[in-house]
Amino acid sequence: MAPPDAMAAGPASVHGTNARERLMAEATRIFAEKGYARASTREICQAAAVNVASIHYYFGDKEALYRAVLREPIQQVVALLPPFDDERLTLEEAMRRMLRAFLMPLVEDSAMQHVMRIHLREMVEPTSMLHDVIEQYVVPHHQAMLRLLARHCGAAEPDDGLHQLAFAVTAIVQDYWLSRDWMDILAPGMLSRNGAFDRVLDRLVGLACAMVRHEAAARAPAAPSTPVKPGRRRPAHRP
Repeated sequence: MAPPDAMAAGPASVHGTNARERLMAEATRIFAEKGYARASTREICQAAAVNVASIHYYFGDKEALYRAVLREPIQQVVALLPPFDDERLTLEEAMRRMLRAFLMPLVEDSAMQHVMRIHLREMVEPTSMLHDVIEQYVVPHHQAMLRLLARHCGAAEPDDGLHQLAFAVTAIVQDYWLSRDWMDILAPGMLSRNGAFDRVLDRLVGLACAMVRHEAAARAPAAPSTPVKPGRRRPAHRP
């Protein structure tokens, strides 16, 4: 079966990859602006300059298109993730591997801000679809992060404190997705200068490691104090 003809958008439009990519891009933008319920498939197809049958051909229906919009950006981040919970890695090496993968979409994919807006919409207009995507693609890597944190914090197994620490570590990088517009206003050019990516990554790695070491110190048993024998007084402090 051949893909549906495009709507007067030139010869390249009839190629499946091209049409599917445009559908994904426009669906991501429109779902971010309007939410799942108010976005129409006709509007998405018109914006992508494809026939209204294209969504059915490439995805099946509106719900399947929305699932793809939620799933594929997360799959892209996961694909960038090298193993980061290897016991042979130092804390700094592990954090650099993980945070670099989280930051890459900020450099390579301008649509990530739309994706994050969709996730924010899910907080106030929840669907079951994001839950399914998180269960399948995010939970395994969150568990890997918990194992990493437990090892460096001296914990026998993950607990609520380590979950909170994992959320804090990921939050410092996710803010660069969520707040890019604010950052460009408050610090114009900061993220577009030469070497900006490496400087941001270095700082985030340092902050993440500091949080882990703070948690480890908080969990360390307190050193016992030296008891004072009866009848003896501690020597007075002399300047």
